[in-house]
Amino acid sequence: MFEGAAYQISKRASEAYDGLQKSSRHCASAIKVYGDRLSSQGLTKESAYSAALALLLLSTIITYFIRRRNLSKNATRPSTPTTPALEKATSGARYQGREWGKWVPSDFRTPKPEPYPDWSVEHTKPLPYRPFRYGPKYNVTMGLRTIKHQDWIELDNHYPRYHADKARRIKERGHKCCRTHPEAYPAAIELLEELVEYLPKRYPTMFKRTAVGIDNLWSGESFDITQRSLPEDPMQICARLVQDDLAIMIERPDSQYYLLAGAVLLAGFWRLEDKYGMVMSEIHTSGDVPQFKEKLEKGMMNFFRRLKPEEMVARNNYFMQVDDDLAWSWSIGSEDSKDVSWSTAEKNRAIEHHYFRSERQSLRRLPKSGGIVFTIRTYFLPITEIVKEDYVPGRLASAVRSWGDDVSKYKGKERYGEVLLEYLDKKHQEQLDRGLDMSREDETRAYPF
Repeated sequence: MFEGAAYQISKRASEAYDGLQKSSRHCASAIKVYGDRLSSQGLTKESAYSAALALLLLSTIITYFIRRRNLSKNATRPSTPTTPALEKATSGARYQGREWGKWVPSDFRTPKPEPYPDWSVEHTKPLPYRPFRYGPKYNVTMGLRTIKHQDWIELDNHYPRYHADKARRIKERGHKCCRTHPEAYPAAIELLEELVEYLPKRYPTMFKRTAVGIDNLWSGESFDITQRSLPEDPMQICARLVQDDLAIMIERPDSQYYLLAGAVLLAGFWRLEDKYGMVMSEIHTSGDVPQFKEKLEKGMMNFFRRLKPEEMVARNNYFMQVDDDLAWSWSIGSEDSKDVSWSTAEKNRAIEHHYFRSERQSLRRLPKSGGIVFTIRTYFLPITEIVKEDYVPGRLASAVRSWGDDVSKYKGKERYGEVLLEYLDKKHQEQLDRGLDMSREDETRAYPF
């Protein structure tokens, strides 16, 4: 891949240089004629050629910038997503003309989404997120990218499994997995209202808007959201509608954001009961997120404080798992254990037990309450399936090898690394042996796919 990319860059640079040289030669010829005319009009030869030289220099500079602009337009899309400027901002509530913890309701209304093209609960496959990059360096970043409001919630033909798993989890552990603090109740209601408006428009074959709420045409469920009080936690109702886990962060007068509402049913490696009520920084430090203090905390706080209802962003991450449970990875310990960690996982299990777990998270601010909503959609596939895709085994192997000691510990590499890398290398070589052209990867895949 690197060789191919280098070749393309070199080729384009050579083309630009050749074009520049050619343009310069044409300019030089024209200027010589022009210089001869000036000389014939009484100017000295030196003055004529000085003017010609200045004109040549000017034309060369103009040609260079025109060609540079054209090359930029045609350049391959970078694999690293652009981070919105708001992440780097330093102002927050003060800039928005309000006090910390006091949100001024916005008149913004979420744009009406277009129906998802040809969507079907039977046939629409999950989007193939593969958010890992070649080494040798693993960069710890927020990795945000701007998305359209119509792309807020992603549903696919795995919906029946997720719906069933959530229903089972709500019945067994709802009091632990779904909670709403009184302070966040208005935001939870607003989130429910947003979903009730959005889903029937985006997925009209799946949902129907009713006078009092929403019907799930596939499951037969009907939800009346006008009741007060609601028959169950509003976050729990939200969870029944979508495949995502959901969380709401609320800003308090100390300028910090607190996790005060959530429906976290399929998280795999963390529990809402451990994080509920925590300030954002503590959520990450208590989970030993690598380099959070050094590289993430400041940018994340700036992002939260500046996020507007008109904006929506997404990010992706990925993990390995050595069991097949979407809801809770039992290999790291019982969900009811006080302490869970990778140290309890069986080392070097057969590759058939290795799963690729990827999250697509979206973040937006609710216009009325000001709460910040996380949607966390998990994609869960056997490693033996994703290696069938061109370029994936080689790129994933390179990514895993790029993890530093802190990231490796966080992701549990010591428990599965040997088996996984041996398998990925083998599958990568098989792809090369059948003639896979590594120089064309950027033409066929772009981050985060």
